[in-house]
Amino acid sequence: MKKMEQQFSYTAYESIQELNAADQELMNAAKSATGLAYAPYSKFRVGAAARLENGIILKGSNQENASFPVGICAERVLLSVASSLYPNTPILEMAISYKNELGKSDNPISPCGICRQSLLEFEMKTHQGIRLLLAGETGAVYEVPKAHDLLPLGFTSADLLAGVK
Repeated sequence: MKKMEQQFSYTAYESIQELNAADQELMNAAKSATGLAYAPYSKFRVGAAARLENGIILKGSNQENASFPVGICAERVLLSVASSLYPNTPILEMAISYKNELGKSDNPISPCGICRQSLLEFEMKTHQGIRLLLAGETGAVYEVPKAHDLLPLGFTSADLLAGVK
């Protein structure tokens, strides 16, 4: 038996005002993207904004559906937009925010499991880690060095190809 350990670290800021100007711009873009969300069922609007390697900032928002499984999260909308408009262009950083119409929006949220897997795949595809900024409308902001940190034992193409010659 061999005991393994995985550590995770992130930086916590008290508010968006502690971020540098470029990160504030990206977080504000994510907050504005919550207004683009279609969330008539959950009333939980999520917005994401990404800065590409070429400097362009793109936005995405969650899009719900009465058939709940066919809804799509803001992060995956954004990854799809980036892949479609700027194929193979790495994302350097992504900000994610939300507005809960039924309650508070004052603490950071992190991507769901499907989004974590999608972010990991995007990092692998572009050979570039994606720095994440996570926040609500107000309150603390968490900075995660790369999306892979949120899914350290992720399922990857290496698992599919194991043993294949």
